Amino acid sequence: MNKSLLLSCFLCTSLSHISAQTTPAARGRVLDALTREPLVAATVALQGQSGGAYTDSLGQFQLDMPGTVSVRLLGYNTWSGRLQSTETEQTILLEPAENALGTVVVSATMKEVTKDASPIPVEIYTPRFFQKNATPSIFEALTVVNGVRPQLNCNICSTGDIHINGMEGPYTMVTIDGMPIVSGLSTVYGLSGIPNGLVERIEVVKGPAGTLYGSEAVGGMVNIITKNALTAPRLFVDVFGTNIGELNFDGAVAARLGAAHTLLGINYFKFNNRLDINGDNFTDVTLQDRISVFNKWNFERRNNRVASFAVRYVYEDRFGGELDWTPEWRGSDSIYGESIYTNRIEFLGKYQLPAARRRIMLDASWNLHDQNSVYGKTVYFGKQQVAFGQLTTDLPFGKHHDALLGAALRYTLYDDNTPATATPDGIRNAPSQTWLPGVFLQDEIELDARNRLLLGLRYDYNSVHGNILTPRFSWKWARNAQNILRLTAGSGYRVANIFTEDHAALTGAREVVIREDLQPERSWNGNLNYVCKFYPRRAGFIGLDASLFYTYFSNQIVPDFTSDPNKIIYDNLDGHAISSGLSLNLDFNFVNGLKVIAGATAMDVYRMENGARLPQLFAPPLSGTWTISYPIPKARLTFDYTGQLNSPMHLPVVPNDPRPEQSPWFSIHNIQVTWKPGRPSNKSAPDLEIYAGVKNVFGFYPREEIILRAFDPFDKYVQVDNPNGFTFDPTYNYAPVQRQRVLVGVRWKLL
Repeated sequence: MNKSLLLSCFLCTSLSHISAQTTPAARGRVLDALTREPLVAATVALQGQSGGAYTDSLGQFQLDMPGTVSVRLLGYNTWSGRLQSTETEQTILLEPAENALGTVVVSATMKEVTKDASPIPVEIYTPRFFQKNATPSIFEALTVVNGVRPQLNCNICSTGDIHINGMEGPYTMVTIDGMPIVSGLSTVYGLSGIPNGLVERIEVVKGPAGTLYGSEAVGGMVNIITKNALTAPRLFVDVFGTNIGELNFDGAVAARLGAAHTLLGINYFKFNNRLDINGDNFTDVTLQDRISVFNKWNFERRNNRVASFAVRYVYEDRFGGELDWTPEWRGSDSIYGESIYTNRIEFLGKYQLPAARRRIMLDASWNLHDQNSVYGKTVYFGKQQVAFGQLTTDLPFGKHHDALLGAALRYTLYDDNTPATATPDGIRNAPSQTWLPGVFLQDEIELDARNRLLLGLRYDYNSVHGNILTPRFSWKWARNAQNILRLTAGSGYRVANIFTEDHAALTGAREVVIREDLQPERSWNGNLNYVCKFYPRRAGFIGLDASLFYTYFSNQIVPDFTSDPNKIIYDNLDGHAISSGLSLNLDFNFVNGLKVIAGATAMDVYRMENGARLPQLFAPPLSGTWTISYPIPKARLTFDYTGQLNSPMHLPVVPNDPRPEQSPWFSIHNIQVTWKPGRPSNKSAPDLEIYAGVKNVFGFYPREEIILRAFDPFDKYVQVDNPNGFTFDPTYNYAPVQRQRVLVGVRWKLL
């Protein structure tokens, strides 16, 4: 017994000694900074030492010695700091990278794949990226995305659209959760009023996506992915105001009701300050009063099958015009004003059928857009309904094939008070009805470990224009995870409606002339993309994303502002149009916390007509964007510097126009500082941010006479002292007429 007791004591002593020797000098846990979820397989490296560790399934790690470490995980910004020698577990929070390379994308292939794995180049932008330059709408937020230019088309009503690689806004398709919600009549308003608290990420595809998405995806697409109600924060509030009177509120609340999870988002924006810094007696900034309500439901189902439903309602009262205009002058020829009332409702849903062996998805949406507007004395009433349904399924055949088969149906009913919906004799109203059924097939083929080939073909039957085929081809070569080359080619088409997409046809005093029945536009596109990633010890991460692009247009519909100062003439181009260029994006994440995202685009956009080479309007040959961020952890401060640079671009002038034919070089600079009073480790605790900044720091704005004959908006005195026959024209625009603005806001999130 004594021997047993001695043996027991010896073992206990030995085990205690061993335990003491193996007790780690430093312990920690790595979590996602936004979700507080553990991160697996993150690298924890001791700087200047060969030792390190990887996080386990709980995000935990142990080190044999304390010291300065760098924590790195693909898709996240590198963290650097010192770990103390303590038995207490230290928490490290990794911020998702704004262009997270490991983020799941769906726009390119209609399937959930990572950005690196996608055979089609896709750019990803998270809400955190856009929060570095707070804006009241996604339209304005996109100004800091390289190669994407939000273009204001009217100096009075401030309507605009999205230009990708210099191509006009109607060539860009905007979708919400992959469904064509923003189209036709809503093209110029669709990116306003989407609550920022509901946005999970924004995916940008440059080049035709018509094989999967059909008409309008000619030059590219912007896909807004909304949050899943199952994983969204319980509460999100973001409110800011500016010194000129802008007020923006974004709020979202998530709740669980049995097997259903709901997410309710509200956006409210108001600006009611009549500014006129250029002295032309017209508002420089459009007055707006807008509210948007978005409610999304996600349902828990067996085997994680998808089921979601959402509804959005938008109301907006928008005005621009002479400073002394009041609603009683609406539609008169005494005081000029452009007043637009918009009511819009959207329904959209996704449902995965309970198939045992394959994934079958049903997508459906319906929206109604009702617009009551006046442009001076021109009254425009427009109403549009769009119904959309789509069924997709995987086709499992062959070990190396990943095929997708889909069928879609889109119905558009459009009615207005213009000649666009009148009978040929102009006597009766004849609303436009368009049926667009289509089928598509896509196959992604794994040739070997490095090479993947994607082939796609879509057939659509337009009830007005007949049969349309759109093919797509893509080849991806991955030398390794750090070097990826993609070659993509494809075709796109678009059926245009002048009045729904181009409000320049309504504003001003010019006569609109449509010379013939407009035929669908066609495009052929080629894109060569190269992605290279580096992980130098002292820099954390360096990423390069370069693309060569080329697009050829036939049957392009172009507005002619120059042939006749009294007319805007629309016609199919008797010739062709070209958009070509080079786009370069650079991403630097340094171990000291400094982050730089910069991009530049050089492009040549023009059309050939009757042997003459005519440049594209509002397409700067050179442009650039940047976002620079630097945190000071001890002070809990983050500094953000964002901006854009544009070279001279051609503008719509008339013969003998006193205004310059080209804009000057100009740049817009914004600074913002964000203070976090504290970042609690408790997942359920609120996350508070207070931010302030200055927009357009150097106060650039167009100083030219941007509105021609602003003193005579109804052309009552065209014959008086006007030898050139100029008429009222507000289409000359290249930058907002706004000086510096001071911004203050608060952002609060409860996970």
